[in-house]
Amino acid sequence: MNIEKMRNFGIAAHIDAGKTTTSERILYYTGKSYKMGEVHDGTAVMDWMEEEQKRGITITAAATTCAWNDYQFNLIDTPGHVDFTIEVERSLRVLDGAICVFCGVGGVEAQSETVWRQADRYGVPRICFVNKMDRIGVDFMKVVGEINERLGIKAIPIQLPLGREQGFKGVIDLVTMRAMVYSDDVDKLGVNFSVDEIPDEYKKEAEKQREKMIEALAEQVDFLTEKFLNGEKITNDELKKAIREGTINLKLVPVMCGSAFKKKGIQPLLDAVCDYLPSPLDRKKIVGTNPYTDEEVSRKTVPDERFSALDFKNASDKHGDLTFIRVYSGKITSGTRVINSGKDKKELISRIYKMHANSREQVDELSCGEIGAVIGLKYTVTGDSLSDPDHPIVLEKMEFPDTVISMAIEPKTDAEKEKLGVALAKLAKEDPTFKVRLDSETGQMIISGMGELHLEVIKNRMLSEYKVDANVGAPKVSYRETIGKKVEVEGKFIQQTGGHGQFGHVWITLEPFKGDEPVTFVDAIKGGKIPKQFIRSVEKGIRETATTGVAGGYTLIDIKVTLTDGSTHPVDSSDLAFYTAASIALRKGVELAKSILLEPIMSLEIVVPEQYMGDVISEIHSRRANILEMGTRGGLRIIKGDVPLAEMFGYSTVLRSITQGRGTFTMEPLEYRPAPAKAFSSVA
Repeated sequence: MNIEKMRNFGIAAHIDAGKTTTSERILYYTGKSYKMGEVHDGTAVMDWMEEEQKRGITITAAATTCAWNDYQFNLIDTPGHVDFTIEVERSLRVLDGAICVFCGVGGVEAQSETVWRQADRYGVPRICFVNKMDRIGVDFMKVVGEINERLGIKAIPIQLPLGREQGFKGVIDLVTMRAMVYSDDVDKLGVNFSVDEIPDEYKKEAEKQREKMIEALAEQVDFLTEKFLNGEKITNDELKKAIREGTINLKLVPVMCGSAFKKKGIQPLLDAVCDYLPSPLDRKKIVGTNPYTDEEVSRKTVPDERFSALDFKNASDKHGDLTFIRVYSGKITSGTRVINSGKDKKELISRIYKMHANSREQVDELSCGEIGAVIGLKYTVTGDSLSDPDHPIVLEKMEFPDTVISMAIEPKTDAEKEKLGVALAKLAKEDPTFKVRLDSETGQMIISGMGELHLEVIKNRMLSEYKVDANVGAPKVSYRETIGKKVEVEGKFIQQTGGHGQFGHVWITLEPFKGDEPVTFVDAIKGGKIPKQFIRSVEKGIRETATTGVAGGYTLIDIKVTLTDGSTHPVDSSDLAFYTAASIALRKGVELAKSILLEPIMSLEIVVPEQYMGDVISEIHSRRANILEMGTRGGLRIIKGDVPLAEMFGYSTVLRSITQGRGTFTMEPLEYRPAPAKAFSSVA
């Protein structure tokens, strides 16, 4: 396979913008599917899970490999719901490019911004596709303006819609100045279209927008600037080269349009993936660290380089657990031994597959730039690096958001206890945002996730996939703790037994502090009063105690701990003694500094028809919501604000009732804020 003609890209967007429908059309036109699947019929290939088909939403990122012209596509369709944001995060980590889909009526919506920030974090070049151009109230240029303003990047239309709403019949290409016209009557599959002259009534606007496009490209791409300023003729090939360069360097995003449901505009989108999104060779060199020396090491994207890959997803399967990997350098064949670089564990790649949603094709090897799945790995989980055992490299890890909601779970019968444990362990391995723990006080099994829907899907999967029937308690919010003032405390752990005793003694300063980590630890010991190896134990004691909680058993965040003084015993001092002394000091400090309970606050966006505005606003005020902004979008009213998560359980049912099923809302984690006294009494 020619790596230059490989494209690894994902499709990401807000809920209901048309991601999966776009993916299904791509699979059909590339010849991967012989029949177009539809989300509303539950026949979408990429939504293969039972839960996805029942709900009509995407829950897990599905990968497939297909071909367009002589290019190979590795495509990942991602969910839009914030509860499954980890699926977008881990997909973008290993992709070279993305198609961001926007609704032509809704424009840039709440989850669109979240997805955009995720793509920014990993430096992923994007193409924007404004979908649903056949809908009433659609406005292509308004969406382009929103992308410019709200997402902070230069959005350059390279197409215009040919007609709008029910009269939408194709697209105008501003690079070639040709019109692609689809015929509804003759062909219901969107395969037959004609490439014609631009109709007279659209010519003037197309010429004006083409001039704007060239001017915008000249501002962003150096080689075009001089030609533009000198008034020289710019060829179509030069325009394509400029769009590609600007896209890959994250200076601009080309914006296209179409209607995936009506099968219009998908073929030019596929051409744009080939023309403008990067191949694995266009991305920066692969940089990581040597796990033994912490030195920076790099790899080239060539097959004869040392092997390196990243595990971005694990999935349980009846034939053996699948590990989805992106190969960054070198190649891997079945039967090869590799090393999990971060854990220093040897692993055996027993079989290799190319995936197509939930079906697979066994292959002999995966080469650099490719995405596939392997069987045989025992220790590797999402975010782990795999490499040549003689030349280890640890690649950049992924960040996983904290869980915001918890509930107790127990098997309906004692006989199912073991089955429940196995099912929960497998689900937790698959999903890094799903946590399982045993409550030390009540002995209950507690599951935590990103929202009500997330945990409901987990519960249903246990029943349908693992045949475990369980009782689930009411959802509870994942609170946090912090402190209100600065204090200085001493922690001492002295224990005398026969022979060696234990002696650990520390002084710490504890203060409120918002840093990059929940707990910021500073070593301010001078003169070697505490040896380095014990300082590591002090830090470990502080961090682990903060995680398990002190006052109410909630994780401590936004604190700074400075180790200022202490003493040792020539015989009795040990790692355990200093770990325990640090834990004692932190507990005393939190008590003195007055623990503050923090509750998760969610960013909220509600979309409702005008006539229900009053009822929706008064109801949401009763939930301690803070309304920040109100606007209009395509005949609907938009309410934006923030609200405590604890107040939002069951809100989807209430909103449906108030708006006769016509209102929708989205939430995503925003921050933690002090909870009111009544909240503390209800969770204490």
